[in-house]
Amino acid sequence: MKKYLSFLSLIFINLSIGIASASTTNLDNPLGDVDTVQVLIGRIINSALGIIGSITLLMFVYGGFVWMTSSGSSDKIKKGKDIILWSAVGLAVIFSSYALVALIIKSVK
Repeated sequence: MKKYLSFLSLIFINLSIGIASASTTNLDNPLGDVDTVQVLIGRIINSALGIIGSITLLMFVYGGFVWMTSSGSSDKIKKGKDIILWSAVGLAVIFSSYALVALIIKSVK
């Protein structure tokens, strides 16, 4: 029983010293000027949408490349057109999701 009491007293002393020293410690925010969770989530979503937009641009270029190098093959032409078509659909989804997220973030603030 004495072991437990001495162990608990050591924990209590360490916690009290830690609390006393924590009041004088000044910690910087590692996220910069992010003050709320909404701002953090908004920045994460904006970054993700930017990356997805870049991938969409690459898919446009790839679809055009497939179409231009098809050498008249109807299968490759169709494949290139489909890649460009679905990239355009993806871009429309990205823009609409960006607008929806911006609307939600502004209404939450």
